[in-house]
Amino acid sequence: MVRPIHFRMNEQTAVNNYYQKVIDNILPASINKKAQEEFDAYVEKLRSFGVQVVVVSDTEDFDTPDAIFPNNWISFHQDGTVAIYPMFAENRRYERREDILDILEERGFLIKNVVDYTAAEDEDIFLEGTGSVVLDRINKRAYCALSPRADEDLFIEFCEDFEYTPIIFKANQTVNGTRKPIYHTNVMMCVAETFTVICLEAIDDKKERKNVVKHLKDTNKEVIAITEAQVNSFAGNMLQVRGKNNQLYVIMSQAAYDSLTLNQVNQIEKHCPIISSSLDIIEACGGGSARCMMAEVFLPKA
Repeated sequence: MVRPIHFRMNEQTAVNNYYQKVIDNILPASINKKAQEEFDAYVEKLRSFGVQVVVVSDTEDFDTPDAIFPNNWISFHQDGTVAIYPMFAENRRYERREDILDILEERGFLIKNVVDYTAAEDEDIFLEGTGSVVLDRINKRAYCALSPRADEDLFIEFCEDFEYTPIIFKANQTVNGTRKPIYHTNVMMCVAETFTVICLEAIDDKKERKNVVKHLKDTNKEVIAITEAQVNSFAGNMLQVRGKNNQLYVIMSQAAYDSLTLNQVNQIEKHCPIISSSLDIIEACGGGSARCMMAEVFLPKA
């Protein structure tokens, strides 16, 4: 997780991230300070449940308002491979840092190989990590909602490189009465070990929706459907993590939790407990939430 220094609404990402909002009544410096407070409280809460968190501070070197969302530029895999991804917004490309690999190696993680897709930026082709790609790591299936930040051919190349079965679809949201692509897959779906939380009504094409559900059910996931209104509260932006004694938890923001019905909470808690934390400023300005803030480390220990 990357603690922010320059956090604010990123004008370069707002062109197709419709979850971002302008907050007029708070000064920019106050926005970053509030984001740091939310970040620190979130990390503290995760650690209180035994979740191991490696916190790296953003640097003063570049103007990187979205550095708090590292999962878009890097992913870590069980075989010791690291993937580096091409980013849509030019100012987000400065988030990529080799020293983060050094920090993980110092913590005892083994990095055997780095697969770098960033040359695709020269052709305006993008695939923003586990924002664009939702991985079922156990069953080796990868879900991708195509958007300006998720290119189909590059996604298929990723799946070939990492030996995942690709599941491709389009997911939309209503913006001023018009259906527009949801910028990241992980905003509308979360794949956990034994369940999935997904906004099926975002997948307008019935065949694509049916195919996604088939893959989820084929891998024995309970499908927990959420609404588009709940997606607007970041209820799709969850992540399953391990805490002390190998206990599984699903993490989400307080806004996401508050948007769920009692029945949905019960459905999730049949599988594992919920951890929630207030991320209101980060969600409003950044257009991302709890899951986006975590680049989960699956690397083997040296």
